[in-house]
Amino acid sequence: MLINHDTRCALDHTVDLLNTAAEDAHDALADVEGLRAFVAGHAVSEVRIDRLGAADLGAVRAVRERFADIFAAPSDRAAAELINTLVAAAGTTPRLTDHDGHDWHVHYFSPGASVADHLAADCGMALGFMVVAGERERLRRCGAPGCGRAFVDLSRNRSRRYCSSRTCGNRLHVAAYRARRRES
Repeated sequence: MLINHDTRCALDHTVDLLNTAAEDAHDALADVEGLRAFVAGHAVSEVRIDRLGAADLGAVRAVRERFADIFAAPSDRAAAELINTLVAAAGTTPRLTDHDGHDWHVHYFSPGASVADHLAADCGMALGFMVVAGERERLRRCGAPGCGRAFVDLSRNRSRRYCSSRTCGNRLHVAAYRARRRES
């Protein structure tokens, strides 16, 4: 599947935002400092970190919940309705930009948008592109018991089941191996 750089970044932001709630029952967005760390760590463009406050935190957590609903949607139609509502509420304003040495690409948020509207618009459109491409089934949750982290399966044959083959996948394979050894 061919995904442009900007869409890939937005999908990564979506997954990482969803996974802020899955960190061993610790919410990485428990406070404004957590939000500032997320925004800085993801280099979210056109967002002033020093101006982020409690209202932004609440709004971003609400957007995170909408993303979770989209990942859990039972059908493309249901996902599309959720995405349409999310993107419309963000006041989507597509515009071309070539900031920070990147080639021309489209931002879907208006200049001066809040961080929540920024994430809702850009990430919502990236999720929309997955629905349009018929690839929504690539938006997944980890199959390892007790994990549930979000990821986008970009494998060629759509076979990825775990958020990380090094952690969850390896842990389950080792457990299966040990179970087989005990049986013999």
